[in-house]
Amino acid sequence: MITRILFQNSLMLATLLTTLVTGFILLFAIVVMPGLGKLPAADFLRAFQVMDRVIQNNQPLFMVVWVGSVVTLLMATVLGFSQLGGVARLLLVGAAVSFIVGTQAPTRAVNIPLNNHLQTLTIDGLPEQRQMIEREQFERRWNRWNVIRTIFASSSSVLLIVVLRMV
Repeated sequence: MITRILFQNSLMLATLLTTLVTGFILLFAIVVMPGLGKLPAADFLRAFQVMDRVIQNNQPLFMVVWVGSVVTLLMATVLGFSQLGGVARLLLVGAAVSFIVGTQAPTRAVNIPLNNHLQTLTIDGLPEQRQMIEREQFERRWNRWNVIRTIFASSSSVLLIVVLRMV
């Protein structure tokens, strides 16, 4: 009984937090980056540095949502093995794999290193041509991987909602 309640609560919280992460990266894909994309190179780079610095300074609510999404999803998946069977179990595992491999792994492997590189730049000290090169190398790759993360995160959220409806 306690395991069932713990599973249900972790599944609900995982669904909420995973969906919040999905919304966050979707917002970057459809609003933030297109908006920043209209800025000149130096302004684009500075604006992204400032936003990223908020995250890198471990903004508490962001950290709770981002890290909490992984922790609660893994917890729900582990507990779900004893609580679910068949299709529901497969969907839950699919959601976890999609989120970890398709959202979290690219964040660690691609987006964070790009962000970190951007943080090392002294924008005002770079010639305009170099600013444009840095922006182009950053923006194209960051956006491509953010779209990939958004697709996988969205898939995870949908799968979790379906599992919630099955429980």
